[in-house]
Amino acid sequence: MNVIETNNLTKYYGKIKGVEDLTLSVKKGEIFGFLGPNGAGKTTTIRTLLGYLTPTRGSATIFGRNIEDDIVEIKREVAYIPGDLNIYSHMTGKEFLNYFAALRNREMTLLNELLVIFDVPLDRKLKGYSKGMKQKIGIIQAFMDDPEMVIMDEPTSGLDPLLQQKFYDFLIKQKKRGKTMFLSSHILGEVDRVCDRVGIIRDGNLIALEDVETLKSKRGKKIRLKIKEKPETFAGPKDMKVKDGWIEFIAINDIDSWIKKFSKYTIQDLVISDFSLEDIFIHYYED
Repeated sequence: MNVIETNNLTKYYGKIKGVEDLTLSVKKGEIFGFLGPNGAGKTTTIRTLLGYLTPTRGSATIFGRNIEDDIVEIKREVAYIPGDLNIYSHMTGKEFLNYFAALRNREMTLLNELLVIFDVPLDRKLKGYSKGMKQKIGIIQAFMDDPEMVIMDEPTSGLDPLLQQKFYDFLIKQKKRGKTMFLSSHILGEVDRVCDRVGIIRDGNLIALEDVETLKSKRGKKIRLKIKEKPETFAGPKDMKVKDGWIEFIAINDIDSWIKKFSKYTIQDLVISDFSLEDIFIHYYED
């Protein structure tokens, strides 16, 4: 079952393109990574899916319901962590969570677990919260009533590395329970660590949609080589680069032939590694 389906979804701000002809699907029970730099169209896509923006053309459904006709019903099952979280600063943390609990009128089955993971001072006014504390309470309010899907826009912004890891562990646990998560991020390691599939968006257009491991395997191996001879004497591929004495290039399904070529030189150091999601991202965006 596909939880999200878009068909040529497009949003323009006047003549300015936000997102164009976006066609993708998100499967039930997966963590889908939506990857791109700031300004690529990630937030526009999310806000259109959630009904905060009206599509210029195209269509989208969530849980089989059209986002333009059934957004109220959709939001009963979808939680949201915005990238720029504006919270009611006059409330305490407890009042804030109670307010959203009253709006949803559902049992807060995950609240206690979340408060253990994301410890926040519930009796303190939100205006006194740090950025990290605000992000934590935003995560708590999104997950506390155990929604079927959570859409997240840069959810780990402001969290320290230890808390980020706890958050990733929590996401994986929810995925095992059959929950669906749509994770928008520009943090490559974040997507690589927890996502099943990834869509890469550039300038409002989707340029890749793959399983994370499949996407990485397509790019072959990254080779870094240091030789005693001058680097310029090495007959590498056209896109070979030389940086700080290291020869760097990508080899796709021809590692053996390159190893044979290395034998003609005096090897000082050699590193052969899998292409990471970061390498793929740079490959798509470097031009």
